[in-house]
Amino acid sequence: MDSALDDAASDAELARLASVNLNLLVPLLALLEERSVTRAAATVGLSQPAMSHALRRMRRLLGDELIVRNGSGMTLTPRAVALLLPLRRVLNQAAQIVSPSPFDPAVDSRVVSVAMTTSKALVIGSAIARLIAERAPHATLRLRTTTMGSTAQFTEDRADVLLLSEEAPSPYPREHLYDDRWVVITNSSAPRDASALELLATLPHVIFDEPGRSRPYEALDEQKVAYTVRDRVSDNLLIPHLISDAGGVAVHRYRITSVMSSYLDLRIEEFPLPVPSLGIDMVWNPWVTDEAFKDWLRGILVEAAASL
Repeated sequence: MDSALDDAASDAELARLASVNLNLLVPLLALLEERSVTRAAATVGLSQPAMSHALRRMRRLLGDELIVRNGSGMTLTPRAVALLLPLRRVLNQAAQIVSPSPFDPAVDSRVVSVAMTTSKALVIGSAIARLIAERAPHATLRLRTTTMGSTAQFTEDRADVLLLSEEAPSPYPREHLYDDRWVVITNSSAPRDASALELLATLPHVIFDEPGRSRPYEALDEQKVAYTVRDRVSDNLLIPHLISDAGGVAVHRYRITSVMSSYLDLRIEEFPLPVPSLGIDMVWNPWVTDEAFKDWLRGILVEAAASL
């Protein structure tokens, strides 16, 4: 009996769906993602008047304004925000059903979107760009830099994958990509024979100005290593520049300081106290349903990390 009722309910839903113009769903997604009638029209190949007409029809169909003006820009209504992810998932799945062939990087012309902090982009971004250019010559890499990982990277920026430090939380599926570690940096004016611990205890520190304390500074405090702070900097990438030009000492990540040491006056020493290494993870957009594409992009990222 329950099965019969379920079948009847399903048939009723399909009957209601048959009365809906499903051609509206593609421009609807473009509108929600672009938040602009003009840009959405260009995305799906419609004229601006045709997109405006489609918006009016979608508003009547859904009984909601969907997108409203807010100052100089446009904002999604709560109903539109709730529609964005399920609509993208459904249309991605529909695209795979009607696709004439599976993902082929040699001919595919999609936009490959990878999000990460600027420091990670300086470490691995070039390798990713080179490999995608070689393996998918018709694709476009969209490299999004962000200060922190959040749902918005997937819902608004449409990233396929986010590179995120392992200590940063995320509710989405993640896989380890590469390791980093803490190091001590100073410049060539520092005492040549001084150990890393001596540098930390005698030179003024340049630190990243953030809430809480990083693991290396927790270790220094636990060991009661006295130090003085000269500068607090809100952008972590400025610290090596300050050290190079103005001296002092800082605790930083090895991979980015190694890159920057090729053009800055930096001396790099291992951090002298035991602290955990810094893992970098791949966090996957849960609404990307093309598994062949994900497997390919995973291989690109792994190969890029192996070249570091």
